[in-house]
Amino acid sequence: MLAADPEAVLARLRAACLALPETGERISHGSPAFDVAGKMFCYFWHNHHGDGLTAACVKTAGRDEQDLLIEADPELYSWLPYLGPSGWIGLSLADPDLDWDHVEARLLSSWRLAAPKRLAAI
Repeated sequence: MLAADPEAVLARLRAACLALPETGERISHGSPAFDVAGKMFCYFWHNHHGDGLTAACVKTAGRDEQDLLIEADPELYSWLPYLGPSGWIGLSLADPDLDWDHVEARLLSSWRLAAPKRLAAI
């Protein structure tokens, strides 16, 4: 299976992130990152530190949710160095047949975790 084109994946991820209210984009640690009202909710990683992965890094409710996601689908979800202990998880974007509805649902969940209360109810 060929991996998806990282530039095309980033364009699709960017569109999904920026469609959410009060979302912005900036470069953080050399990678595109997306925030809501100044708080990060998604990072795009492509071959970060030579790991060969194309992934979105998204927030979770914590270790229990991380473990559940990784156990349920270890091809899709992975533990992240540096960010994992803070509640983040890797969501692989490499599959050209990726279920983008699922990705968008995870982005919304991550966005809600970062958004101020006045927005999170959306």
